Amino acid sequence: MNRIFNIKDFSKYLNITELKNEDLHIINFENEKKMRQNSPAVTIDFYLLAIKPPLGKALENTVFKENQADSYMYADCPQNTIEWDFKVLERGFTIMVSKKYLAKEGKEYNFVHYNNHEALFLSKDEELILWDLYKKAYDEFQKINYSREVILSYIKLILSYAQIFYDRQFDSRSTIYNKVIEDFNLHLSEYFSKTEEISGLPSVAYFAQKANLSANYFGDLIKHFTGESPIEHIHNYVLKLAKNKLKNTTLSVSEISYSLGFDYPNYFARFFRKKTGMSPKVFRSV
Repeated sequence: MNRIFNIKDFSKYLNITELKNEDLHIINFENEKKMRQNSPAVTIDFYLLAIKPPLGKALENTVFKENQADSYMYADCPQNTIEWDFKVLERGFTIMVSKKYLAKEGKEYNFVHYNNHEALFLSKDEELILWDLYKKAYDEFQKINYSREVILSYIKLILSYAQIFYDRQFDSRSTIYNKVIEDFNLHLSEYFSKTEEISGLPSVAYFAQKANLSANYFGDLIKHFTGESPIEHIHNYVLKLAKNKLKNTTLSVSEISYSLGFDYPNYFARFFRKKTGMSPKVFRSV
């Protein structure tokens, strides 16, 4: 079982300089030459926001080179598992902040729950904005009598801008992400075309894993380009199949419900009524 680190224990694990506050700490990599450079997966119980230059080919964005900066940002939330392996960093900041200070933002911003480290690759203009905010937060934190509220205001600005920049990233990588959408539709069709018995309705996580993305990032991507969430796509597809089977086969309602992955026929009936306003039997008869 993975150990779950709070800010104090994680700072000690990283081997960073003196911890100023157990609920809020900011690391400037320029001052941390002895920091742990690699680690197996560990779990955190706080929010972590980091901005860094790229650390390898795996993190290079090849989609919008013309206006691409040499920085990226990522965010982690409580219960996320992280691991790393890098050389000594010469630039960058990491903000660690207790979940009690970002309870509202944790619900408002879906990207903080991306747990596959889907990085935010910055344009040159975006890089200037975010580096400036991180540095201002760090400079305030260095004061003897720093203001927690001022630092939190910078953090909330970082999150607000990051949301805008993630939306931009979806659009700038549309060629790649259109393929993700095509594959989603293909995998959805394949799931329900199995000759063997279907074991339950597919989850969003099932399709996200096939795309090698976290469920939250996958969900935001699909919603951004199609206007509907993955679960809406799944339900609409199931409804289409259900209508077809009710109208064009002699299968009983129970047989149809099991063939679509419902555990119980009454669950299927409830689902169908919610979507159409009528029961499966009534739909079949009209």
